[in-house]
Amino acid sequence: MITIETFRTLSLSYPNTTEELHFEKTSFRINKKIFATFDEKNNQAVLKLNEIDQSVFCASSEMSFYPIPNKWGKQGWTIVELSKVRPEMFEDALKLSYQNVASKKR
Repeated sequence: MITIETFRTLSLSYPNTTEELHFEKTSFRINKKIFATFDEKNNQAVLKLNEIDQSVFCASSEMSFYPIPNKWGKQGWTIVELSKVRPEMFEDALKLSYQNVASKKR
């Protein structure tokens, strides 16, 4: 299981990452853009993946990854069930989320 401490440590290990509140969630940002959020109440993360990565993780994850069920999901925003996800799979997805957002121009 991924804890907030693990989530925070991994997220803040990427260059220029900041941690900020986002409504009742904790968000992690690069260049003021969110690449991940942590919802402690529901023990879920939300990551910004591209469409291909989102489809790969959702297809191979045994219900630990799924798109947000609205327009945000169609833009790559993906829910991760932290009690179900394998740690190495989560680390890979988090890294891709960071790279996806970091590569966007300001």
